[in-house]
Amino acid sequence: MTRKSAINMYSQVKTQSTLEGASPHKLILMLFHGAQERLATAKGHMQRGEIEAKSGRIDAAIKIIEGLRNNLDFKNGGEISANLDSLYEYMMLRLVQANMKNDPEIIDEVLLLIKEVSEGWSEIKDQVNG
Repeated sequence: MTRKSAINMYSQVKTQSTLEGASPHKLILMLFHGAQERLATAKGHMQRGEIEAKSGRIDAAIKIIEGLRNNLDFKNGGEISANLDSLYEYMMLRLVQANMKNDPEIIDEVLLLIKEVSEGWSEIKDQVNG
């Protein structure tokens, strides 16, 4: 086994055990974090002219955001869910534009939006547990 494959294996086991022990609230935070990581990586690829890698990372972030959007609870979430639905749709549109235009400023815009939603989600947990 190579060092790289051992590290990949460890990461998969670590991720799996983290997922198994995470609350639904924590899982959403992990998705926000995952989208942020992919977008930061995409921005780096963009700046280095690595088009295929950039597109792959942006696509991965879009899929995460789409997953968040598809799992909104409109029945219990009311106006908040409707607002998040619109925001997630906007983020996905902007990321498609960032990919087509090769524009890192659009990625920064979406990163800021994800950060704001993530911070709001964190505050909800603090209020519930507080």
